Amino acid sequence: MSARSEAGVRRPLVGITGRRFRLSLVHGSDERYGDRCMDTAMADFATRVAEAGGLPVHLSYDTDPADVCAWLSGVVITGGQDLHPACWGGDPSVVRGIDPRTDPMVHDPERDAYEIALVRAALDRGIPVLGVCRGMQVLNVALGGSLVADLPAGPVSHLSEECAPTDGTVDHLVSFEPGSIAAGLFDGDVVTNSWHHQAVDRCGVGVVVTGRTADGVVEAIEVPGRPVLGVQWHPEWMKSTDPTLTWVVRAAARLLEQRSDS
Repeated sequence: MSARSEAGVRRPLVGITGRRFRLSLVHGSDERYGDRCMDTAMADFATRVAEAGGLPVHLSYDTDPADVCAWLSGVVITGGQDLHPACWGGDPSVVRGIDPRTDPMVHDPERDAYEIALVRAALDRGIPVLGVCRGMQVLNVALGGSLVADLPAGPVSHLSEECAPTDGTVDHLVSFEPGSIAAGLFDGDVVTNSWHHQAVDRCGVGVVVTGRTADGVVEAIEVPGRPVLGVQWHPEWMKSTDPTLTWVVRAAARLLEQRSDS
């Protein structure tokens, strides 16, 4: 694939994180290779980044964060399992001690360490960062924040039983702070999908809350003055057009242009 569009404009390279698990978990895989691991990321992220004009690349845990950020113009930290409580001062008794290579939904310290380091490396270089669901929580934790370990049941359904893709249910209405990046992307409040049981609690250094649902749960965070956005929903799985992934591609394109001019 060419790094330039038909108009000859160089497209920004946007790194997308994912998971690592054993091939034995994939139905129909050859048993002879079952104990080998594969790196995988949700294809919907790559598809939407490409549609927005970016060049999506999947990042393995072996991709050194500082080195790869010398090439990337944007970073997307994706959804998935809970962060290990040791990352943010949570209760370690919830850790089941199961190998994350055999169960991609249990705590994965290797993924945690990689994504936290990637966020910090990207911020050091001024690279736009989008955190999605777990990724928003990683963003907050990378900057010293903490999480709500388990949201109590309430008037807003956060751990939806709906299948992706979906635009969510009417109770999950997110309101944004005026003047924020998120508010600039949406025309007023927006209904979003939702698949999470943890949430941002204490904000990390420089982090501000820019979106909440009616029950007060944090749905968007930003770092004022930086191209950084975290959203608790899944823009890659919204049925309607969601501008969030387009935002990170456009922010990455601006950075790429600045680099070219310098």
